[in-house]
Amino acid sequence: MIIHFENNAPFLTVTRLERLIEISHWGNIAIEENIEIRHTGAKLKGPFSRYDYQRDTGSNHHSIKSYRTILPASAHSIYYRDSNGNISTSTVRPRKDWIELELRPRFPLFGGWKSSYTLGYSVPSYQYLFKQPSGEYVLIMRLIDHVFDDMFVEELESSIVLPVGVSNVKINAPYEVERLSDGVTYKYFDNIGRTVIRLRKTNLVEQHIQDIEVIYNWTPHLLLHEPVLLSIALFLLFIVVIIYVRLDFSLTKPEHSKKD
Repeated sequence: MIIHFENNAPFLTVTRLERLIEISHWGNIAIEENIEIRHTGAKLKGPFSRYDYQRDTGSNHHSIKSYRTILPASAHSIYYRDSNGNISTSTVRPRKDWIELELRPRFPLFGGWKSSYTLGYSVPSYQYLFKQPSGEYVLIMRLIDHVFDDMFVEELESSIVLPVGVSNVKINAPYEVERLSDGVTYKYFDNIGRTVIRLRKTNLVEQHIQDIEVIYNWTPHLLLHEPVLLSIALFLLFIVVIIYVRLDFSLTKPEHSKKD
């Protein structure tokens, strides 16, 4: 027996998610996600008219106008943008234990259509970064977080930027992940590169929203690394300015010198 039926329900899929976690011992952890999504439901046949779309709202149930994502309750400095700039069609609703963010793409998504955007925010370090009695530091944070309800992510690449000068890095993952080759990145006033841990995982669902542990050794005096470099740079700049203003680059002597 063969059964044919029509299903116009929207099916949203994350085709690729790049998650960047940047650790700072100054009290802040910055998170940025570059997300590519596609409507993998029944494809739209024929041309699209925004005028007809806005008139006949009752038959547009198979398109995706917006969806919600969940952020930590302590998230702040939230931004939502794409390649064209900031997207203002988003709504932030603080809840008791989380922040609900309603995302509305620039255009509705029909079957076969795709879009991409960047979502970023920051959270306090003390909620996720801890110092163990052994002197090691451990970051406990989700490898992947909520994107939308009943999400399906085809490919995830998560990069964790560690502070300057870390050593003996260890990873404890709640499930099997592929560890790619570590990278190095440079931030402001860095003369020593920061280690970047790169992890990859395919075919993720909501049950994969679990914590990963990143353990490393680090000495607190490295907090002074950037301020010292900045102070030295400013000191050298002042010395150059003082020498410059005291030098005389004129080709002729002043009049009072000639009279003498």
